[in-house]
Amino acid sequence: MTDRTDQVAGVLLAAGGGRRLGGRPKALLEHRGRPLVEYAAGVLRAAGCARVHVVLGACADAVRERAKLPGCVLVDNPEWERGMGGSLRAGLASLAGTPARAALVSLVDQPGIGPAAVARVLAGYTDETSLVAAAFDGVRGHPVLLGAAHWAGVAAAATGDQGARAYLREHTGEIRLAECGDIARAYDIDTEADLVHLE
Repeated sequence: MTDRTDQVAGVLLAAGGGRRLGGRPKALLEHRGRPLVEYAAGVLRAAGCARVHVVLGACADAVRERAKLPGCVLVDNPEWERGMGGSLRAGLASLAGTPARAALVSLVDQPGIGPAAVARVLAGYTDETSLVAAAFDGVRGHPVLLGAAHWAGVAAAATGDQGARAYLREHTGEIRLAECGDIARAYDIDTEADLVHLE
């Protein structure tokens, strides 16, 4: 049996500045009494990712100070203001030299996606050619598992606010969908109105 805990690293994209939230970094929004980044990293661990790399950007020093992220590798994205693409590239680059053969990429602003859904995506991993995505009522979403064979292509296509979307569109036929609509809710915390989802 494949040891997924060694071969799949969690990559949490948590660099955003919360522009539509009045400049409040999403990583520091409070959820269940702790910073959202702490909760999201915990979800990846609970789902089975022994190694978790957290990409920071906006207010990175404050995140380091306030969030308890023991055992996580903290990765700085100095170009976080240019969008998610740079954070994804930084996260994938940080896995060089590790045993990881795949990256399970999740977003800090989706607290409705818990360990059960992430574990379902993780279960789709077979080897470094794997491409697996959560689906919600058949519509592809996050998290996404990217086998190492795809990292260079994903990084090349990740620009601005485009993460892996363009690359995944070109490789639709290779993506295994893990339906998670029955166990998770795929809302984003983007605007003031979305803050009702935080607990």
